[in-house]
Amino acid sequence: MVCVLLLILAFLAPRLSRYPQRGVDEGLGMGSRAGSKAPGKLGKWLSKPFNKGMKATDKSAEEGRDARSTLPF
Repeated sequence: MVCVLLLILAFLAPRLSRYPQRGVDEGLGMGSRAGSKAPGKLGKWLSKPFNKGMKATDKSAEEGRDARSTLPF
């Protein structure tokens, strides 16, 4: 859901979309750091969903900005 919102926001307002993207990255980063403090392999497994979520939201925002930049107007 967040990916779709960032995609739409990045398409409509490319410069303003960076602030919500940073906020999402901070939230997911905190979850990743908290999960990675678990011992051993469990730490890697707990932080992985947050890292993948961060990668997905960054990619969707980037795609929205790229789509906006290719428009003829």
